[in-house]
Amino acid sequence: MNINETIGTTLRETDGFKYIDEGEGDVLLLLHGLFGALSNWESVLQKFSGSYRVIIPILPIYELPVRQAGLTKLVEFVESFVTHFNLKELTLIGNSLGGHLALIYTLKHQESVKRLVLTGSSGLFENAMGGSFPKRGSYEYIKERVEYTFYSPQTATKAYVDEVFSTTRDIPKCLRIVAIAKSAQRHNLANDLPKINIPTLLIWGLNDTITPPLVAHEFNRLIPNSTLRFIDNCSHAPMMEHPDTFNNILLAHLKETVPHDSI
Repeated sequence: MNINETIGTTLRETDGFKYIDEGEGDVLLLLHGLFGALSNWESVLQKFSGSYRVIIPILPIYELPVRQAGLTKLVEFVESFVTHFNLKELTLIGNSLGGHLALIYTLKHQESVKRLVLTGSSGLFENAMGGSFPKRGSYEYIKERVEYTFYSPQTATKAYVDEVFSTTRDIPKCLRIVAIAKSAQRHNLANDLPKINIPTLLIWGLNDTITPPLVAHEFNRLIPNSTLRFIDNCSHAPMMEHPDTFNNILLAHLKETVPHDSI
């Protein structure tokens, strides 16, 4: 099984973009992380596609030229995607690296973003792969590092571990992963975050080992109009580890931040 499988819905391809686009209404644009996949957002898609237009692009992490693999080109991809599909008044939702991209996009295009939702986002500090970059050749090492990102190791299914292991054995992919991870670590947003003035929701695992709770508190301190919600017994991917709790927190935020003129 490929972790970028289409999670029971149609994977579309238009002008080089691969993505899921389900439902109608306000746009929820979901951005996955460095080792993320469409399947990471399965519960969000199922919960919200009945009332919102849920769009999940596949980020071109493995398609970028190695010398250009970094945040700049990935943000340019997000910009091109939003422009190509003429998306307006976005609710941007990003996990891990996807949160970092959402932050940079918002800082550049705040007029296009209605809400920002971050979960386990990089941008201030992240403990990449649990303290080290991917090590090729050792399945047990990769299994341990993948499990490290979850509170309950059982969340890391064998299919997920197999896919990550396969990726790290591919030298060109591994080079891109390392380049993007280093780019993220260099790109600290602390000085820019106070410029964000749109409603921002931070949904964080209380046991996050990659972007610890201290990081969430710092995002909350630096982003003026932000709300922080922790989920206990949860690490770096709340939408996968506690999907119902994550979705309930997100739904409440969406309802609380509806502009008065649209009620």
